[in-house]
Amino acid sequence: MRPDAGPLPKAELHLHIEGTLEPELVFACARRNGVELPFADVEQLRRAYVFDDLQSFLDLYYLAMNVLRTAQDFTDLADAYLARAREQGVRHAEIFFDPQAHVSRGVPLEVVLDGLEASLSTSAERFGISTRLIACFLRDRGAREAMTTWEALAPHAARLHGVGLDSAEVGHPPEAFAEVFGAARDAGLHLVAHAGEEGPPDYVWQAIDVLGVERVDHGIRAVEDRALLDRLARDRTPLTVCPLSNVRLRCVPALSEHRLPELLDAGLLVTINSDDPAYFGGYVDDNFQALRRELGLGDDVLRELAANSFRASFIDEDDRARLLREL
Repeated sequence: MRPDAGPLPKAELHLHIEGTLEPELVFACARRNGVELPFADVEQLRRAYVFDDLQSFLDLYYLAMNVLRTAQDFTDLADAYLARAREQGVRHAEIFFDPQAHVSRGVPLEVVLDGLEASLSTSAERFGISTRLIACFLRDRGAREAMTTWEALAPHAARLHGVGLDSAEVGHPPEAFAEVFGAARDAGLHLVAHAGEEGPPDYVWQAIDVLGVERVDHGIRAVEDRALLDRLARDRTPLTVCPLSNVRLRCVPALSEHRLPELLDAGLLVTINSDDPAYFGGYVDDNFQALRRELGLGDDVLRELAANSFRASFIDEDDRARLLREL
């Protein structure tokens, strides 16, 4: 048992590296790369971080992302996240990135990978955080483009740990991406997918039964389907829940009304994560502390959620046992 000092040790399993782009770094990269922004200063950009729904968030997300042009930009982005994550108690991070969002703007895939790898390859030594990299397909760009993206990623498969599925969920069911997920599985990569955030419980069923994912990202609407809850509990399929994100994107009206307690009561393996913390008002331990304040979760529950993050991670058993001993 750890002494009660500082944030609980934890893994972060649902983190979009592009979503850690703080306004200060947006402006620094814009100046370095000669990119003009439609904001006068950092504070005006920060005030724009108010969203009506997932799509309005994505519009600003992609606008800010346009400043990322060079390998150094991606290295600085990852370093900035890792520095904050260390202060939040993170010991292991499985980090998403969106290849299509960069290649479509003319940034070569190799530039993105080289920049991220320059940071992540030494994350354990510099920050005390082991890392894995997961490439996500943008579901709103369709299955054909996802397969084209996979064909570009495949020669770099050894640099990846898994693939995922993200972006605007409604109207883009997981089953459409069965072929590309099958290809990634055949290459030996882990599989995860966003499902059941804004989309219906049926999307969670598709993610686990059609795509064969090992974790469901978000998954909060599983509470609407008792059979689905039973299945997730029986199979110990982890959910990577992002409470502050769910509130900011209006998936739940308030954190005090979040249905996390129902997921826990149903026996699901739930983890807590920050999603896109620069935009959603907090990094991962900020989410833990918000759950303490707004839902009244006690130390024992929060410690179990932290332990779940290690149990649900893709680290090997020896590392998992070592990290669990820290709690």
